[in-house]
Amino acid sequence: MAELEKLVENTAVELLRIAATELPVEYVEEIKKGLEETDGAVGRAQLGNILEDIDLAREGSKPMCQDTGIVAFMVKVGDNFPLRSRLKEILVDATRRATEEVPLRPNAVDMFKGNTRDNVGLNGYVPMIFIDLVPGGDLEIIAMPKGGGSTNIAAHRMLKPGLGWKGIKQFVIEALAEAGSLGCPPYFVGIGIGGGEDLCMTLAKKALLKPFKSRNENPDVAAIEDELLEKVNQLGIGAMGLGEGPTALDLHIELAARHPASLPVGVVISCWALRHARAVITGEGQVSINKSA
Repeated sequence: MAELEKLVENTAVELLRIAATELPVEYVEEIKKGLEETDGAVGRAQLGNILEDIDLAREGSKPMCQDTGIVAFMVKVGDNFPLRSRLKEILVDATRRATEEVPLRPNAVDMFKGNTRDNVGLNGYVPMIFIDLVPGGDLEIIAMPKGGGSTNIAAHRMLKPGLGWKGIKQFVIEALAEAGSLGCPPYFVGIGIGGGEDLCMTLAKKALLKPFKSRNENPDVAAIEDELLEKVNQLGIGAMGLGEGPTALDLHIELAARHPASLPVGVVISCWALRHARAVITGEGQVSINKSA
């Protein structure tokens, strides 16, 4: 069991390193496509700088941004995976190690004692760990360190149910327009709808991690994803907010049932560096790491 615990810890450290230093290839290709399709010199310069930064980070295994984010793990635990209650402690230890070894900038700040210096909160809530229980015998871990700039432009609203999809669409466009350049576009946009005031934001964060350029299995929702992505790009915010190049690279929606009197909507936005990496660990100790979206 001790060997498996160490394997999980080592894997989580490696996922944080990959997330911080290696942007998924699909995203890089989309940014290159944006560069090719951008006529203005300012937009091309910004996208070119982003691509150069990506190359330097990958080649030197160094973080692509000085803000290496607040650490989050999305975890799926199979029924038959041997580790359960120890997982949280293991991921906390991995976060401390990654802070030193990658290195990650210390970003966990206690309201009374200041920066903890190891990206771990004093009350057990950071790193943020979202756990789902699933069938099977494997453990899936997605490391997702998210920077403060894009986190600060997240938006939440409890809409009147009667506003329906029209109100949702209007709110999303307003949220992106208000975000402007503050979160380092081009953006990735996750939208969570339903549940409650808390779940809709979690759904929005999970929406960011859906496969790149995929669309919702519900064709009606898929059409709304395409519509909103087009409208967001019509805002003309552009690369780094300078009005040229793409404003958003992708947009996904996650839905949950809602209370009849409520229509919760959350918008979670990532900068161009949607940093994450995924691994699956079997109960026998086999590890498969996926760097793609």
